[in-house]
Amino acid sequence: MKKLLLISFLLIIVSSCVPTKRMTYFQGIPVKKEAIYKFNNEPYRLQVNDMLYINIKAEKPELVALFSASETVGTSSGSGGNLYFNGYSVDRHGNIRIPYLGDVNVLGYTEKEVREKIETELVKYFKKPESIFVTVKLAGISFVVSGEVGSPGTINLAQNQVTIIDAISNAGDITEVGNREKVSIIRKTLDGVSRYEVDFTKIEIFESENFYLKPNDVIYVPPLKQKSWGTGTTGLQSFSTIVTIFSFVVSTVLLVKNL
Repeated sequence: MKKLLLISFLLIIVSSCVPTKRMTYFQGIPVKKEAIYKFNNEPYRLQVNDMLYINIKAEKPELVALFSASETVGTSSGSGGNLYFNGYSVDRHGNIRIPYLGDVNVLGYTEKEVREKIETELVKYFKKPESIFVTVKLAGISFVVSGEVGSPGTINLAQNQVTIIDAISNAGDITEVGNREKVSIIRKTLDGVSRYEVDFTKIEIFESENFYLKPNDVIYVPPLKQKSWGTGTTGLQSFSTIVTIFSFVVSTVLLVKNL
């Protein structure tokens, strides 16, 4: 009977621990996939709620100022907060509103295509079209990280590209009870909502179609079953928890017997 109890006790401890293999990132040998490389380097196409930074330059600054959303647009002081008020947001109809040009539809366009479209519209107002220089960029990439990470929340990175690794790192990394094998990316596209899974324990993540995030992606890290059990992630934590429970049970039984 004692042996049975001891074996059961040990099995509970072992099964409640998180194996090192499930906590180790990027295992395996990388293999290059040209098709995935091409996919990850396709230009991003704008969607509703994207924020654009637009800078217009020409010979006559006073004329250029007429087409700016604010005096601060186009300056180096365009922080995330400034761009919220002074940048160009894609509305629910897929338009951005530029002074004197009115609504310009950019839904599904690339940055380059938007730049060319604005330059074409501006030609009507300038005597020397060759003097017009327009810059169009995404005003950073915003995404949400939730679930088993150190600092869940909305994050905006002033980068042209953001990887899933950037996202998790900026969210304080995955906790000990986070499932690194089934990290979800929830993405709203022009065709609807899609859900993808990436495995942080495999080196193949670097060749995943979803290695690079899109603006407004939601990353969710689910918990491991060890969290719901509440037994801990290491052998020592599990042992301490089980000993505490066992002591409580024994104390309760002895108390009942003495009544």
